[in-house]
Amino acid sequence: MAPDITLEQWRSLITVVEAGGYAQAAGKLHKSQSAVTYAVQKIETTLGVKAFAIQGRKAVLTATGQMLYRRALALVKEASDLEKAAHTLSAGWEADIHIAAEILFPVDLLLGCLDRFSAESPHTRVELIESVLGGTADALITGAADLVIAPQQPPEFLGDLLMRIRLIAVAHANHPLHHLDHQLTDSDLRDYRHVVVRDSGSKRDQQAVSVDVNQRWTVTQVATSIQAVVLGYGFAWLPESHIRQQLESGILKPLALREGGVIEVPLYLILANPDCAGPGVRRLAEIIRSSV
Repeated sequence: MAPDITLEQWRSLITVVEAGGYAQAAGKLHKSQSAVTYAVQKIETTLGVKAFAIQGRKAVLTATGQMLYRRALALVKEASDLEKAAHTLSAGWEADIHIAAEILFPVDLLLGCLDRFSAESPHTRVELIESVLGGTADALITGAADLVIAPQQPPEFLGDLLMRIRLIAVAHANHPLHHLDHQLTDSDLRDYRHVVVRDSGSKRDQQAVSVDVNQRWTVTQVATSIQAVVLGYGFAWLPESHIRQQLESGILKPLALREGGVIEVPLYLILANPDCAGPGVRRLAEIIRSSV
């Protein structure tokens, strides 16, 4: 049975809701206000429902309207995804690929994967988003990335476990914490500076900072946190793969913590939309899996 309501009419309803009114929606859609009003009225008349109720000078969604809005969002997104998939398949490999990678993922390994991919598809441009914790999930949810390497799987997304990253609590070899003659506990750390990397997500996870200390430096790059610890400014949990050279040279030493000296963080490879992923995205994902 052919639908009686067009995608363009559903888009009008969505825009009225999100813009806050008919006049605002008309401006966003570059249409007349009467055309937008007619589109919404056509939905209401065809279905025999009321999507909006007038309260004062403002149109607000009815309970039925809220249901229509939610389903319309899904319908329009599905249509958009279908068009994108068709364009991708007809054009061959993508012109641009966006990947968001948690900064804990080894940089040399990631760059090697990108180099292998570029050798196979030299005309595909790759944009790398280096993110922390929730920032990687944000890139996935907002559609900013085609694939991500993330420390968690957001709701409604599934991925493959790539690897587990070891975070080691370390400080400079001459740091006072190394000179205490007992196994360290949280209370021993309290009087010393903790260097942490900020969650780059829009909803920052305050629980990511797990140690209650009096002094804390928060930075945005893992390289900065490593440099701060190497210079003796504090202690931190740092990815073993990033500080292997400093550990081998003795500049950094693991803290003798009674518990929690080593933390393992899982990293997942997740495609934003597996059904619509183009051949370039799939090939890059395959290279990353095989390299790991």
